[in-house]
Amino acid sequence: MQDLKPTPPDLPPDAPTFLRACWRQPVDHTPVWLMRQAGRYLPEYRAVRQKADFLTMCHRPELACEVTLQPIELLGVDAAILFSDLLIPLEAMGVTVKFPEGGPEITNGVTKADDVHRLQTPPAKDTLGYVAEACRLITAALPARIPLIGFAGAPFTLASYLVEGGGSKNYQKTKAFLYQHPKEAEVMFDKLVDMVADFLNMQIDAGCRAVQIFDSWAGALDPQDYERWGTQYTRRLVQKVRRPGVPVIVFAKGTGTYFDRVAASGADVLGVDWTLPLDAARGIVGPDFALQGNMDPIRLLCPWEHIRATADRILDAAGPLGHVFNLGHGLVPQTPPDHVKRLVAHVHEASAARHRAGI
Repeated sequence: MQDLKPTPPDLPPDAPTFLRACWRQPVDHTPVWLMRQAGRYLPEYRAVRQKADFLTMCHRPELACEVTLQPIELLGVDAAILFSDLLIPLEAMGVTVKFPEGGPEITNGVTKADDVHRLQTPPAKDTLGYVAEACRLITAALPARIPLIGFAGAPFTLASYLVEGGGSKNYQKTKAFLYQHPKEAEVMFDKLVDMVADFLNMQIDAGCRAVQIFDSWAGALDPQDYERWGTQYTRRLVQKVRRPGVPVIVFAKGTGTYFDRVAASGADVLGVDWTLPLDAARGIVGPDFALQGNMDPIRLLCPWEHIRATADRILDAAGPLGHVFNLGHGLVPQTPPDHVKRLVAHVHEASAARHRAGI
């Protein structure tokens, strides 16, 4: 892992806690942000959602800004994450994306090998400029201590949506395409790397101080296929968005049995889902990476004592340095908002006590 060791920048003493943790620097408390922290579990989000459908909220910078900011005061989290969707860049590539109640739908995607040649890679600023405008509005409104995280999907996860036409249980179409048409798959993945890198760089230019690459469906691949279609292309993407002082987070869900291959992406921060304890993850990758995670979001439906005990166990496993508290996937709509608020406050308080004690 030594050749992949991230190089921490020189941080000022007042650098945001989230960024200090990403660079494995000492912090007063463990920072917290949560995947889907702006979402349907919040009444305030649902009120905005009544005014516009989901895709309109993504397309309109003022609405994306409003819902991105909601969890900052409501929950007290240490970072904001841009309100958008993984599939937004696919619109720019020439496919139609819809979000009916049953889940996302892709039309005119990749159903046969030749379809990959239809995929376009226009400059992000020309086709996705509304995302940059949302980033500028958000960063102007955020307190200096709260950085904005930009994000995008990893090539494999985006390719799976293109081929499946939506979500899937076993990703049969996607994996069959990779096995049967590897040359055309390489063309598709090359285009996805170029499009997503430009998209993430645009977000950084517009004010994002960290970016996360979501490989939500990585666990559908076996270790060898993940190395071929996950690590290889995600690493290229990480290299294309590398900026001094801007940490890159890679979250590859379901990869606990081959987590070393996720570290080979060269990310600064490695997201961990709930299937791999953080101390085990640390044992695999060593001290040179920050870790993010890893509470099962369904635990937030449990009584508070259970939530608190789980949070304490995660803090103990993570240790005092290089940890960003998060979930192992996104918050579900049924989550009680009070549970989320209490979790954030408890992580801050309990981790501060641990840090003072040198634990």
